Amino acid sequence: MNKIKVLVVDDSITIRNILTSILAQESEIEVVGEAEDPYDAREKIKQLNPDVLTLDVEMPKMDGLTFLANLMRLRPMPVVMLSTLTTKGADTTLAALETGAVDYITKPDVEALMAERDSFRQTLVTKLKDAAGINLKNLKLSKSLTAKQDLRELPFAGSGRRNHLIAIGASTGGTEAIKSILMCLPPTSPAVVITQHIPVTFSARFANRLNACCPMAVQEARHGQKVHPGNVYIAPGDKHLKIEQRGGVLFCLLEDSPEVNRHKPAVDVLFDSLVPVAGNVQAVLLTGMGQDGARGMLNLKQQGARTLIQNQASSLVWGMPGKAYALNAHTEQYPLGDIAATLLDFALLKRGQMKEVLNVNE
Repeated sequence: MNKIKVLVVDDSITIRNILTSILAQESEIEVVGEAEDPYDAREKIKQLNPDVLTLDVEMPKMDGLTFLANLMRLRPMPVVMLSTLTTKGADTTLAALETGAVDYITKPDVEALMAERDSFRQTLVTKLKDAAGINLKNLKLSKSLTAKQDLRELPFAGSGRRNHLIAIGASTGGTEAIKSILMCLPPTSPAVVITQHIPVTFSARFANRLNACCPMAVQEARHGQKVHPGNVYIAPGDKHLKIEQRGGVLFCLLEDSPEVNRHKPAVDVLFDSLVPVAGNVQAVLLTGMGQDGARGMLNLKQQGARTLIQNQASSLVWGMPGKAYALNAHTEQYPLGDIAATLLDFALLKRGQMKEVLNVNE
């Protein structure tokens, strides 16, 4: 089997040496070169034809975002960003995902790395292998999905059912997939609760960025917060999000318990919490590696929820929705661009009416 060819792009020789030495231990990966700045990287890409890039966000001569935008325009390829866990780093990394980066990994602190080398190596190797398997034609799919003005401006008076809820789970590729759906939902839509695998320093920034561009009000969920239509609640990056019904009212609950499926927040935790109100739930599982959410989706389906998965052709990574498909946990599957319309269609309009308005094909 051919090795995955990796080009390491970073202005720090220390970081380049660390990444190269870690990856040298992997039989399925070969570091074919190193680059100290974007201009050096451009020449190395031409010479070495790597399968995947690791790219530092902040570099001299040309910043990582500008280089990434040029790369996605001229020679799209899988890129894993190296990000700092700061507010600035979070914003830049989220912008990189919008631009076309596949994933990101926390830029290692040299001292901390010595104590957690194995954990970092496992995460780095997994992300590079996942990135190498990305379908390039889907690399910037969600960038091409702009909000449909006719859907957002449709006179949608809200769901006819009290406490109707849309629950979304996602991982790799999910930030842009979620954005493409929310940008198409009018401000009168049923409430949306979301678990996206994301670090704690990123989740609030992610919610803020969505709130700035989406018709619904988007926020990071708070413990004990009431769930209202027209609002989107995103799980914080270090807490599990659950939904509980008390006295006919839905509330967000945040739980600081162990990881589930190696994730915190975990989609299965959110989905399992919705089983008591399953008959009033539409659960959606989007692009992402692994299997988180598949079992929870099956539980919801068995209790009468409508369960949707993103289809393989439109998924950046068909891991989580693919696992749900294998378990027959879904009632339906759709291309990413059709999901918003069918959610609204089911919530209020007669079957097919929304698709007729939008000319969306099954």
